[in-house]
Amino acid sequence: MKKRLFVLLFSILIVLSACSSAPKSGTPIKDFNYTDQDGKPFGLEDLKGKVWVADFVFTRCTSVCPPMTDNMSQLQQKVKDAGLKDVHFVSFSIDPEIDTPEALKEYGEAFGADFSTWHFLTGYTQAEIEDYGPKNFKTIIKKPKNDDQVIHGVRFYVLNKNGEIISDYPGDKDVPFKQILNDIKAANKQ
Repeated sequence: MKKRLFVLLFSILIVLSACSSAPKSGTPIKDFNYTDQDGKPFGLEDLKGKVWVADFVFTRCTSVCPPMTDNMSQLQQKVKDAGLKDVHFVSFSIDPEIDTPEALKEYGEAFGADFSTWHFLTGYTQAEIEDYGPKNFKTIIKKPKNDDQVIHGVRFYVLNKNGEIISDYPGDKDVPFKQILNDIKAANKQ
């Protein structure tokens, strides 16, 4: 009982500290080259000159990932409906040992993902994503031992054509779709 309470309190502290250190506008992210849902290499170079939205999810998530992925699917549709071109979506798996390309493809299909502009990424170690997410997106990613759930942030990050974070918003509930679309439109004009 004490161990569970400690893990819960530790998790809350981590999440609270992650919330207070949002990325600054114009923050460039470091290069990456991973594997997409089709088993093909995909990286920052593929997004050069494109506006994109990123998040962190995993397929066995029992809480926030399904609503986040549903919201990302809605956002993808709203971008299409607005006639915005060359806008991409990137979902980084935070459970890469379980989330194979095949598992990610099945997961994306369940939410109606259009894979022509939505890329579900894996192909790195747990340690690598637990390092990459916090350093580049100022988000928490931690897979506790003996647990199949991963602690993580629930933000959507809008990145400009230079691979710089320009804004971030809640991705699990009360998603400000209109604001995100305005950010995407503004970044697309630059």
